[in-house]
Amino acid sequence: MESLTGNFLISTPQMPDPRFQEQVIYICAHNEEGAMGLVINNPNPEITLFDVLHGSNLNIPEGSLPPVYIGGPVDVDAGFILYATETPDRYAVEVKPGIYLSRDSRLLEDISLGQGPQHFLFMLGYAGWGAGQLEGELMDNGWLTVPGDIDILFHTPDGEKWRKSAKVYGIDIAAFGDVIGYA
Repeated sequence: MESLTGNFLISTPQMPDPRFQEQVIYICAHNEEGAMGLVINNPNPEITLFDVLHGSNLNIPEGSLPPVYIGGPVDVDAGFILYATETPDRYAVEVKPGIYLSRDSRLLEDISLGQGPQHFLFMLGYAGWGAGQLEGELMDNGWLTVPGDIDILFHTPDGEKWRKSAKVYGIDIAAFGDVIGYA
């Protein structure tokens, strides 16, 4: 299978795992060893970016702060910053041109000082799959894959990301289950 890095996984109505119902995952890495991605539409109701910055003894910037997201069920204490920029942090991993992933706390410090990327998502945890696991879930119609879209990543309200990420490609995800067939 071709790498899905930089694509969205959109859960279908057939998704058996309730943790991923109506979720959109941005795939940050995918190869023969497995896959890693971040849920981009699941804000954490229990922790805010204010809490994260305050707990890290960092400056609290003026204005409203974006939510902290539940990036997935794996390693929920690990922080990830998915962001768009032309000049990445030297410790960032390029997911696709202009989109980077970092775990560097210095980037969070830059954000607290108003010097970080303008467009970012801060996540706790990630979604991960072992070798062949994601491919199996795709065969079971649990996920739909579409190219990632920067507008959906950073400029679409969380409650609209699931439907919009499919609709951009002409798919009514709510009706998706009605058209799946087996040969």
